[in-house]
Amino acid sequence: MPADTVDPAAAAADAQMSGMPGMGHDDHTGMAADVHMQMTALRPPSPRDSARAAALAREIRTDLAKYRDVRVAEADGFKPFLPNVPQQVYHFTNRTWAFEEAFRFDPAKPTSLLYRHDADGSYTLVGAMYTAPRSASESTLDARIPLSVARWHQHVNWCLPPRGGLARWNEQRDGTPVFGPRSPIATEAACSAVGGRFVPHLFGWMVHANVFASDDPKIVWGHVD
Repeated sequence: MPADTVDPAAAAADAQMSGMPGMGHDDHTGMAADVHMQMTALRPPSPRDSARAAALAREIRTDLAKYRDVRVAEADGFKPFLPNVPQQVYHFTNRTWAFEEAFRFDPAKPTSLLYRHDADGSYTLVGAMYTAPRSASESTLDARIPLSVARWHQHVNWCLPPRGGLARWNEQRDGTPVFGPRSPIATEAACSAVGGRFVPHLFGWMVHANVFASDDPKIVWGHVD
């Protein structure tokens, strides 16, 4: 995951979210209405942006094709993020490149590679995740990947159990989770009222490029109108 993780509990919560139906990182349907998700606005389409995004997708496919073999990825410093937590898509993260992405954008050096774990135990490369600091402006993000095609997102306003309170993860009220990505709690005051820890940002900006999963730009750049 990005270099500016908050703490292991928050990271674990994010991984748990990717294993929930309809909440996977590669499925951003409905994110715009999620109180725990901040997304960039989808700008009006333009031929120039479409051409730039298509060229970038081709470049990423070429640059990252060698990582279809997960052993090559691991040899280049990519390590699985929380491999023992069931997830729809596993992030293999290069911490050095994650740090460098705060200062540059290089399609050949993503923060994470995205793999589907197949029933036979093998890993299938579906794409890559790129990150930027949470302070990055939309102009900066647009310069990396056009915002008329891709929607960058951040995980925001999470209420986590208190430190040492892992037993409270499954706590519910009126059938609704108290903590984590499906909790309606999205303010510090409400989180404090249930004895939780409020985390305004789990990570910085991130975007998925699912270039090995499809040629459809909507799937490649992880948004649905």
